[in-house]
Amino acid sequence: MKQTNSQYFASVIQNRLPDAAAVLQAAPDRRRIEGTVSFYQTPQGVLVTAAVRGLPVTRMACAQPIFALHIHEGSSCTGNAGDPFAGAGTHYNPAGCPHPYHAGDLPPLFADLTGFAWMAVLTDRFRVPDILGRTVIVHSQPDDFTTQPSGNAGAKIACGVITPTRR
Repeated sequence: MKQTNSQYFASVIQNRLPDAAAVLQAAPDRRRIEGTVSFYQTPQGVLVTAAVRGLPVTRMACAQPIFALHIHEGSSCTGNAGDPFAGAGTHYNPAGCPHPYHAGDLPPLFADLTGFAWMAVLTDRFRVPDILGRTVIVHSQPDDFTTQPSGNAGAKIACGVITPTRR
């Protein structure tokens, strides 16, 4: 029986270490956030998975928390009082495309009522070597996929530097 694409990508996640990963650190005012964004190079593109806990939640009906997720140009999760992750820079956008066509634009994180979100996407906008040393940012708001240059996604609430994993 031939393996489906879904079965293939599930086996990638289950049976091997990612080629790179970013361990998220929370902004000072969001200390509960933690998680990992993993990157698996495949012949079809890069399989990106994210598992994040401690995201801020609301109990309001029809207000499931949604958070933008982007790869940024910078190589540091350092910052200042106004921007705790200023070192992350702007969206990763080597082709100079308008938003939401930056290589670093990823699908949003949808948190459950406990503040947990899991996401997987396959992209051919970059290869793993292209993003090593760059940063992943979780924003406080959903990306509107329209506003230039970054989708009006709000404050940076978590950051991680993308590093190669040891095999």
